Amino acid sequence: MKDQYAATKSPAIIEVPRGTYLTVDGTGAPGGPAYQAAFPPLYGLAYTVKMTRKFKKTGPDFAVGRIESLWWVDSGEADFSAVPPEKWRWKVLIKVHDDVKAPEVDRARATLRERGKGEGVETVKLERMHQGTCVQVLHVGPYAEEPASMKKMREFAESQGYGMQGRHHEIYISDPRRVAPEKLKTILRVPVMKAR
Repeated sequence: MKDQYAATKSPAIIEVPRGTYLTVDGTGAPGGPAYQAAFPPLYGLAYTVKMTRKFKKTGPDFAVGRIESLWWVDSGEADFSAVPPEKWRWKVLIKVHDDVKAPEVDRARATLRERGKGEGVETVKLERMHQGTCVQVLHVGPYAEEPASMKKMREFAESQGYGMQGRHHEIYISDPRRVAPEKLKTILRVPVMKAR
């Protein structure tokens, strides 16, 4: 999946194929308690499915994807920076192998509960998503400085005859617990459509 998870500091138009993800939905500020609570059950289920396949030969092995997030507001505004972060909606994602099915995830849920590690697993859904044509860029620096990168993306998309639409998508290349804010790497992605 390297082609889907590589980006440069110069914006580009790409095609994102349909994919399979484990997801958790919520509302609130980035880094808030609800957002942070989404991570353990996502990782737990993704790795339980992966390791079950590896050791029981129940399906092809796969690399567990990076944490990703979709962000939006109920008003539908593309630029939601003026909306208080407490009202932001989000969907946290981890990409898994495209042939992962719901019964397999349900078995992983049961396994984690049996091991006493099932907190939050009921919040995780298995979803197929298709973003199609998108504009993306590699943002280097603090999350608070993303608006400058978003402006570059918008201007580039418009120069190519596209308008930005859909949800703001972030793919976290760096771990903010281990990397200084000025060195954080995040792929920013937004679906586009041809302007009329």
